[in-house]
Amino acid sequence: MKMARLFFQVILLMLIMVQNGDCIWLNLPKSGRKCVTEEIHNNVVVLADYVVISDVHIHPTPSITTKVTSPYGNVLHHKSNATHGQFAFTTSEAGQYLVCFWADDPNQGGALSVNIDWKTGIAAKDWESVARREKIEGVELELRKLEGAVEAIHDNLLYLKGREAQMIEVSETTNSRVAWYSIFSLGICIAVSAAQLWYLTRFFQKKKLI
Repeated sequence: MKMARLFFQVILLMLIMVQNGDCIWLNLPKSGRKCVTEEIHNNVVVLADYVVISDVHIHPTPSITTKVTSPYGNVLHHKSNATHGQFAFTTSEAGQYLVCFWADDPNQGGALSVNIDWKTGIAAKDWESVARREKIEGVELELRKLEGAVEAIHDNLLYLKGREAQMIEVSETTNSRVAWYSIFSLGICIAVSAAQLWYLTRFFQKKKLI
């Protein structure tokens, strides 16, 4: 009984870890932009809601521009003159995804804050729609969530394994290049030393010093 309870606690902890839903507060500068990044692997659902709040309670609330770009610079979301909004996409590239916010008019008002409700993976899935569509509820629905969490954990492990393999390959390539560069540098030093020795020998022989 204790083992079963421990097993379910571990699964629940894994589910909480995989359900990556973060609420982020950003203080926007009057000029310039404020950005957040997150490393996300391929084929992951991303959903985010954001709302602008005036720190000095100006009405109407000053508007901002939002821009989301992929690791290769593709624009996934771009919206201007907004005080709130939402973006959703499924990643097609693995890497750092960048979300930037900036005020449309720096002279319009005082300090602004942006609240972002950021969800990825299983946390972004609409489980209510799944329950209505497949007519499941209660324990069965929770088991489906656990199944999704396990699949997400498996995908994350495969992604981390792939990244580790890439890092090992890059490290080995770098070490090989450094080794060849060291050998090349040593060869140049030996050649220069030999040339200097030959030149000095010839010089002293001409001066009849040796």
